[in-house]
Amino acid sequence: MEERTEFRTCPFCEATCGLAVTVRGDAVVKVRGDADDVFSHGFLCPKGVAIADLHEDPDRLRTPLVRRADGELEPASWEQAFALISERLGPLMETHGRDAVAVYVGNPSAHGLAPLLYGRALLKTLGTRSVYSASTVDQRPKEIANALMYGAPLSVAIPDVDRTQHLLMLGANPLASNGSLMTAPDMRGRLKALRARGGKLVVVDPRRSRTAEAADEHHAIVPGTDAHLLFALVHVLFDEGLTAAGRLEQLADGLETVRELARPFTPEAVAPVTRIDAETIRRMARELAAAETAAVYGRIGTTTQEFGTLASWLVDVLNVLTGNLDRPGGAMFPRAAAGQRNSAGAPGRGRGATIGRWRSRVRGLPESFGELPVAALAEEIETPGDGQVRALITLAGNPARSTPNSGRIERALDSLELYVAVDIYVNETTRHADVILPVPSPLQRSHYDLAFYQLSIRNIANYSPAVLPPDPDLPDEWVTLLRLAAIAAGQPPPDDVEPLDRLVAGELLRREIASEHSPVHGRDVDELLAELEPLRGPERLLEILLRCGPYGDGFGARPDGLTLARLQAAPHGIDLGPLEPRLPEMLRTPTGRIELAPEAIVADIARLRDALARPREDDALVLVGRRQLRSNNSWMHNLELLVSGPERCTLHVHPDDAERIGLAHGEPARVSNRAGAVQAPVEVTDAVMPGVVSLPHGWGHDAPGARLGVAGANAGVNSNALADEGLVDALSGNAVLNGIPVAVAPVPAPVAA
Repeated sequence: MEERTEFRTCPFCEATCGLAVTVRGDAVVKVRGDADDVFSHGFLCPKGVAIADLHEDPDRLRTPLVRRADGELEPASWEQAFALISERLGPLMETHGRDAVAVYVGNPSAHGLAPLLYGRALLKTLGTRSVYSASTVDQRPKEIANALMYGAPLSVAIPDVDRTQHLLMLGANPLASNGSLMTAPDMRGRLKALRARGGKLVVVDPRRSRTAEAADEHHAIVPGTDAHLLFALVHVLFDEGLTAAGRLEQLADGLETVRELARPFTPEAVAPVTRIDAETIRRMARELAAAETAAVYGRIGTTTQEFGTLASWLVDVLNVLTGNLDRPGGAMFPRAAAGQRNSAGAPGRGRGATIGRWRSRVRGLPESFGELPVAALAEEIETPGDGQVRALITLAGNPARSTPNSGRIERALDSLELYVAVDIYVNETTRHADVILPVPSPLQRSHYDLAFYQLSIRNIANYSPAVLPPDPDLPDEWVTLLRLAAIAAGQPPPDDVEPLDRLVAGELLRREIASEHSPVHGRDVDELLAELEPLRGPERLLEILLRCGPYGDGFGARPDGLTLARLQAAPHGIDLGPLEPRLPEMLRTPTGRIELAPEAIVADIARLRDALARPREDDALVLVGRRQLRSNNSWMHNLELLVSGPERCTLHVHPDDAERIGLAHGEPARVSNRAGAVQAPVEVTDAVMPGVVSLPHGWGHDAPGARLGVAGANAGVNSNALADEGLVDALSGNAVLNGIPVAVAPVPAPVAA
């Protein structure tokens, strides 16, 4: 057969690298970076090459599984699978209410067009308040800080890394993550270019990560104290007259309030807490203020801690005080081609955000953006009473490995009356399911990065059609989600989902038509739907979002504007240009101004201030995670290409701690706390600071009943067995996954018989 080359965007992480996939018939021959991709220019990390391995993985599900009377998951027809769901879901909701059905949306869903667009339809039809997602594992504090300051959760100020002269990075390791809440291929090349043009990279991290090794400076910090350091930097800027907000001063409220709040956080007060000396803190602040352009960037290390929302807020406070917010070389706001809230509606003003419109039933953790913190999920399943969660639907998630106190989560999963999973694997979570509904491989689905282009360092649009033909026995994910939505509405799952799909498209158009700021305001729904023929599914919804977006043709209002057809004619993507200043039009706050001192933030600062006097034992140990280039959480470990080589699930321990505790390199150690205990081989290294130990997250693939051959042979240990669901960031309810107190001890050698 003749070979052909297809182009698509890699769906395995946030970097959105272009792939060139060589295909012969229905078989993938080779995967390489797309040299002509307008964004990645041929760059590709090891994960992208493994997309063919995922497609061919014999453990990937191709048919539904249903739990039989003997307790085993067995293959079933689609009719049998949906019949079981119909039989049990409706009566359960009728008896116990809609909140008795919980939904967990996993990280891979953000990498798929269908779950992003049709998952909302399912949630709306279910009408449940028991919604959880991976966002409350790793990023909700940042989203809340953004929403309170700017009015929308994804109004994230992205470092303009290609033009900045000074980048201060906290709790981030983009050389392993490829960027996180910062869509940017080839971060190593971009950071090299920063230093080559005379710029400076400063990394603050308890570990000497891959990124820290490439930096001009690395400052080791006590986990969980980033907000203290950031407030001390704010203090120095005010104290030494180094603030230079410029035009931002006229766009922001609360500048003087921030000045007063910063007074107690002197470098001298903060130094013992962070273990970064006072003079170093002052120098960091002065260099940040003196830089021609600068950006402060914080990521997972700053959000998965007890002061995650405060740390996220202070990152942007510093960008404002130095005048670097919303200017080239600073921290800027992308203008995505589709689906971006801060590009729709009235420019410069909106409803803002309200946190805690309802709270979890057991512990009272706050809702945010329609979701509850996943740290509450296990207790909501286990605790009897009105509103108890009795059924669960998971969309591509693995909370048994990705959420705190995962041992308790697994026990809770076993107690559910109904569990339906939409997933490609029988993993540590879905092994508990009553029904598993598989979806096609990424190579059999179209792709557009609806979420990540809202976080990109450059404005990009790139649509990828399916590379391989569909499996006739495996419906696309959007079809499955619409069938589930029909069941949630009390209807039988339809064979033909077109009427439901047309309803979803019509509702999307009606919202646009109702907005006086939309290019289709006042138009006729049926007329616009006719223009979209013969598109169906995600392509039809994407076409609406593109054509009504900031670059779109407005259904004829702007003839040269963006359409799906234009993207289809550009297989390497369309470069829409560098980030440009967007203030004040991107604001969606009720005041139309940056809220620099939101009431909820101000109220939480007393907690941070009290922590300045918190005693700390000299020999105490805390656990932090670490990101690995060949992983993306727990869902890439069944691919031989990505797990081969030296063992990576090791416990990093500083030499001083290893000597004090009696740990030997390569020997096992027991790590324990209230939540659980694990054993892992010790790797003695000065890459972690004293008092800190580190395990990578996402491992622990030795669960009975999971059907992951490669992952099971490279099991590792589950670090989230040690994450205490009782430890959360008070403002967001986000789980604390970094800075977890643990005890570490050597494992005695077995006694000979």
